[in-house]
Amino acid sequence: MFTGLIEHLGTVSSIKHDEGGCTLVIAKAGPILGDCNTGDSIAVNGACLTVTAFEKEKEDGWFTVWLANETLDRTDLGERKVGDQVNLERAMGAHVRFGGHFVQAHVDTTATILSREPDGDSLRITFQLPEPTPARPSLLPYIIPKGYIAIDGTSLTITGVDDARRTFSVMLITHTQEKITLPQKAIGAKVNIEVDMVGKYVYKSVQAALGGESGEGVKGLIERAVEDILAKKGIK
Repeated sequence: MFTGLIEHLGTVSSIKHDEGGCTLVIAKAGPILGDCNTGDSIAVNGACLTVTAFEKEKEDGWFTVWLANETLDRTDLGERKVGDQVNLERAMGAHVRFGGHFVQAHVDTTATILSREPDGDSLRITFQLPEPTPARPSLLPYIIPKGYIAIDGTSLTITGVDDARRTFSVMLITHTQEKITLPQKAIGAKVNIEVDMVGKYVYKSVQAALGGESGEGVKGLIERAVEDILAKKGIK
């Protein structure tokens, strides 16, 4: 479990691809490796990855992670290049304050940066989700104004949503702009998206309660209720 509060920016120092996936080495990561152990989870641009090796001193501290093909397909990490910076967050400790929102670091999809507009000292950024498919349904039911979303692992508040265009916007204050990689990304670049997990559970629970699992939906529930009332009154 993570909070979406980025702790540090690391730098990709090595990329090795093979048929099974990809190995990334993240350097300049020393500040988050003080309590690191092999097998620990670190969110890299919002994707929960397992540390397979690390060194606290060389290259200002580095660690290695393995990305399966599923991860490469689901995230933007397959597009990272040597020298790119990435957002880093260690798994949340039970003894720390919870300052963001519940982030699993299980990326749902990627979105594309559509626009970036200054708003005083802040920055307003708009993103577009891909068209839904049977394998990857729309995430728009879980994206609401003033709701939470994790973008490249950063917990942010949604400022606007346009369902028809499949777009949503966020606002970055100056402090946030200085702590994450998002302001460095160009228009047209991809970002990793994880919608609020609580919203997913609520949506599925309500859908099941309304008969969504059986496919009858609200209409079917009403029809059955009317049939029951008519049967009790002896009306066919």
